[in-house]
Amino acid sequence: MPRADDAFVRFEGVTKSYDGVHLVVDHLDLEIARGEFLTLLGPSGSGKTTCLMMLAGFEQPTAGEIRLEGRPLSRVPPHRRDIGVVFQSYALFPHMTVAENLAFPLEVRRLGRAEIEERVRRALAMVRLSGFEHRRPAQLSGGQQQRVALARALVFEPKLVLMDEPLGALDKQLRESMQYEIAQLHEQLGLTVVYVTHDQSEALTMSDRVAVFEAGRIQQLATPRELYEEPKNAFVARFIGENNRFRGIVEGIEGGVCRVRVGEAEVRALAVNVAGIGKPTTLSLRPERVVTGEAAHHLPNRFAGRLLETVYHGDHLRLRLALLGSDAFIVKLPNRPGMADTLARGTELVVGWRVEDCRALDA
Repeated sequence: MPRADDAFVRFEGVTKSYDGVHLVVDHLDLEIARGEFLTLLGPSGSGKTTCLMMLAGFEQPTAGEIRLEGRPLSRVPPHRRDIGVVFQSYALFPHMTVAENLAFPLEVRRLGRAEIEERVRRALAMVRLSGFEHRRPAQLSGGQQQRVALARALVFEPKLVLMDEPLGALDKQLRESMQYEIAQLHEQLGLTVVYVTHDQSEALTMSDRVAVFEAGRIQQLATPRELYEEPKNAFVARFIGENNRFRGIVEGIEGGVCRVRVGEAEVRALAVNVAGIGKPTTLSLRPERVVTGEAAHHLPNRFAGRLLETVYHGDHLRLRLALLGSDAFIVKLPNRPGMADTLARGTELVVGWRVEDCRALDA
């Protein structure tokens, strides 16, 4: 977490309710450092977009305060917050040319004609759209329209840029390309970016830190690596990446490692977030951390499973096994020549994993 005196944006006890009963955002405290790329990640209705809209000024907190560079924003209208916003719908003016769309926020700020033209030129070059000045939005592809929307958010050199699902309408290949471009602009310009998405891959790829939202609260705020490797609760483990989950009862805890009874088997795992001996827990294990064959025989967690399905993914194989009472135990193996031919349905496989790769979390 950034130190308090380094916080560029600060949410202080921010609550939002539309009906006075249900909290869309529940007493949120959050600090964002200058130059940081922070992603708000979560399922629909988790409160992430509402937080962005309150920061932009399009919604008002029911309680609490949002500060930008230490200044309260509650009485500052959206157009005076010096914040650029990029929406999923692009929100371009269809009757204006690209240059006119970019010039609009500068005209509102009463800049001179020469400076407007120079800033528009620079912004278009920044997003690699020089020469598109006289086209209208309908004459552009989806990716080009998104670049124009991004350029419009940057053209007046805002202190902060907010992005609400900006790549949701693009196809996979274009979306991945735009992820790289936005990350490059963030680094080159030293922008402070708050980015909203429900796409976990997007969040892990682009962010310095990710705040995982659920039911109006941040469940975990950490770097992408920490979120994936060290989830703090079962919700984060389930929402970030694929994982195998087992319910069991804690039978013992020694030195940060617990023994968990899963059906008739015993599994050893890190005791990350357990209620105590005799209490239920959820075990989380990433599919790529599971090993098979001879290497599995030397691991503390070792079990035999029956192969139900093999799915070819090019660079890896995804195996589905019946194991520990589940028909959906997943193993991901790097693809090697001829490997798929040896994995016939019904084959018995010995699999194993290290204690430190299995996390015992809340039930």
